Amino acid sequence: MGKFIVNRMIAAGFVLLGSLLLVFFINYSLPGDAVDQMLEGTGATPEMAANLREELGLDLPFHTQFLEYLKNILQGDFGHSIVNNAPVLDKIITQFPATIALTIVSAILSIIFGITLGVFSAIHHNSVIDYVARLIGLFGISMPTFWSGILLILIFSVTLGWFPSIGSDGWITLVLPSIALGLVGSGAIVRMVRNSMLEVMNEQYILTLRSKGLSEKTVMYKHALRNALIPSITIIGMMIGDMLGGAVVIETVFSRQGIGRLVADAITAKDLPVVQGVVFFSAIVYITINFLVDISYSVIDPRVRKSF
Repeated sequence: MGKFIVNRMIAAGFVLLGSLLLVFFINYSLPGDAVDQMLEGTGATPEMAANLREELGLDLPFHTQFLEYLKNILQGDFGHSIVNNAPVLDKIITQFPATIALTIVSAILSIIFGITLGVFSAIHHNSVIDYVARLIGLFGISMPTFWSGILLILIFSVTLGWFPSIGSDGWITLVLPSIALGLVGSGAIVRMVRNSMLEVMNEQYILTLRSKGLSEKTVMYKHALRNALIPSITIIGMMIGDMLGGAVVIETVFSRQGIGRLVADAITAKDLPVVQGVVFFSAIVYITINFLVDISYSVIDPRVRKSF
């Protein structure tokens, strides 16, 4: 188990480094830079722009800028925003809780809704319940998050007036964004749980349990579901990570605070320190989720635990 944790931590370090390197390279390669954004419409001369680039270190070679950024990160310094000179860490700490809350609520809704529909779909295979559950799952997977968000606003905010359409004040503003963000994940979970349950229900040990006189409820929910959840956990872990990316769209549609809007504004302004900081923290969250997914395998399936 200890060797497994060490290997995962080493892999996590490479993932973090690769994520930072990729985003840094993309931002470095794009035409223009933050100085162009800062001096736009000010009438600044090319000499003034060159002096500002030198002051900010934007005239240095790519590898020099990247290594300097890594050195600062190791010292706990994520730099300052090029746009307003605010500490990047402070901006992230201010916005991150709103995104985490949105992601957690969306994930809970997706897991509850997806597993419930998937189990009922498998148990009532080829029935009306099965067809409806599969249709709902397909609907969730097929809908773009921005379209489902706009649709929810039109129905439940504009038409019915049940929920606010924008803002980040209180739990009520989380309802529509969480549903819009959670629909895609729930659709994927429905399909995975259904397929896994159908496969497990045909296993020999399920027939043995039934022959021993165990109730159908015990066989389905205590034994079949437990084994069917093992492949579904991978989907759930990936889904939660994807929700961090989906938050960019949802927070824009619903005008919510969060790192989604923060990084979108930073990309528009070519504010590289803010983009890098958000990527760093997002990668940590994603890696942590995948690490917990790997550990959860050992909790659900003792055979996995013995292999550590």
